[in-house]
Amino acid sequence: MRRLVLLRHGRTEWNDTGRAQGHADIPLDAEGQAQSKAVAPYLAALAPVAVWSSDLSRAAQTAAHVAAEAALEPVLDPRLREFDVGPNRTGLTNEQYAAAHPEEHAALLAGDIASIPGRETDDDVLARYLPALTSYADSLGEGETGIVVSHGAALRVAVPAFLGLAGAGEALGVLANCGWIVLEHGASTWTGGADRWRLVAWNRVVA
Repeated sequence: MRRLVLLRHGRTEWNDTGRAQGHADIPLDAEGQAQSKAVAPYLAALAPVAVWSSDLSRAAQTAAHVAAEAALEPVLDPRLREFDVGPNRTGLTNEQYAAAHPEEHAALLAGDIASIPGRETDDDVLARYLPALTSYADSLGEGETGIVVSHGAALRVAVPAFLGLAGAGEALGVLANCGWIVLEHGASTWTGGADRWRLVAWNRVVA
């Protein structure tokens, strides 16, 4: 069996105040640092062989805690970034965005993402994210575990697509800060013994 554990970063001030982050490089706040330190021993206990992370500070700082606990060096990969929400959405709450850019906000509600300047679509994110995730999965040997530290919205799109369930993200709950996902690869009698990746857990958190 191979295992991938995908962890959302710890809390930032912008998370706490409901401001869209996207590619803005916002660091962890004090609560986020505490969350990252708390989750690190849980994931290190899985004896990971690698820690891969988005290069944005909130993810990289979270990954640093996990990697240090596991005696590893995190590998930063910009392909694991959050959705780029566009320059007009970045830093604003939903209410502020609706007031300042009503046409863009209406397009967002209508699902017309491609018309919003600078905003990534699901396909844009998957085009960069899936090759990264696939390469990590393929690099794991039998019995090995790898950890990916990334962002909530990107994970809700990428994980179902990786499992062959593209579009299922809307049926999944929002990941908590420092909530994690577990994927395992192996044979199953339910599928006639075929090897494949499966979702084992969604949004596990430190008790």
